[in-house]
Amino acid sequence: MPAQVLDQNQTSKRKQDHIELAFLSQTSERDERFYYEPMLSPHPNEHVIPVKEIAGKKLKLPLWVSSMTGGTEQAGHINRNLARACKEFGMGFGLGSCRIILDDDTYFEDFNVRPILGDDQPLFANLGIAQIEDLLDNKRADKIKSLIKRLDADGLIVHVNPLQEWLQPEGDRIKYSPLDTIQRLINVVDTKIIVKEVGQGFGPRSLMELLRLPIEAIEFGAHGGTNFATLELHRHEDSIKKQLSPITNIGHSADEMVDLTNLALSKLRYDARCKSVIASGGIQNFLDGYYLLSKLKINAVYAQASAFLKHATGDYEHLQQYCESQRKGLMTCYQYLKLK
Repeated sequence: MPAQVLDQNQTSKRKQDHIELAFLSQTSERDERFYYEPMLSPHPNEHVIPVKEIAGKKLKLPLWVSSMTGGTEQAGHINRNLARACKEFGMGFGLGSCRIILDDDTYFEDFNVRPILGDDQPLFANLGIAQIEDLLDNKRADKIKSLIKRLDADGLIVHVNPLQEWLQPEGDRIKYSPLDTIQRLINVVDTKIIVKEVGQGFGPRSLMELLRLPIEAIEFGAHGGTNFATLELHRHEDSIKKQLSPITNIGHSADEMVDLTNLALSKLRYDARCKSVIASGGIQNFLDGYYLLSKLKINAVYAQASAFLKHATGDYEHLQQYCESQRKGLMTCYQYLKLK
């Protein structure tokens, strides 16, 4: 069929689609966080997205795969899919809790993703503050060093979760302030450290103290996303759930934490030694991520957990399509949107 006829057929089909879809495309909601500037730029290319850096490695997308649960039957399949996506799209990867492979290699291959990820993207192992505390108390810091080396990781995420442990039926008890434990860790283990909350976020005093530390990044783990304190509470009997549920509503949103971080940075100035921020918790899409990154006055990327988990459980192509949509969305944001 001649090209001219094909073009006419395509145009006709497109116009028919416009007629049929017009009534489904009426807008009623408007995102009031941005100015839309259609007059100033052509269509974007991939270079419009600024390259960010974590652990000395460049991220083509300012997007971080936030730590998820480890040690389940599906963990290996999920982690391999996520590592493949991080390599293809240039993202960073935070593993789920690596506690299960500290002393036993049975599930090691579920976490061994560096061969898939390659050397160019950042990869961080993950342990909870209670495990770090116990290892340091028992003079077993070598276990932490060994974990990082075996995984060929760039450093360690320490997830700080006192409320989760407190509400968990079989939870660990934390004896020291997490700040003291992290300082001890810095003194004995020479590695890059990310400190992460798990669903409540950090208040202003905690943020201030973390920004003073020579750590690679703070990950918000803000209120609004997966809340592990709530998750643990659901594992109790109904009567206990009802009595304790109000405490899980406390915390700080990612938007609030951006403002608190900027305020703390303005006060600390040259005393701030933390290099970066990973904004996470309740980030639903690339618009939320772009908004938070545009506000932060420090090197920053944003992270998602449940969205990646949802798309990583099946075929890789499903996850690949999701990542491509985030890339295209971010290209649109950086080309046409400005904060109000």
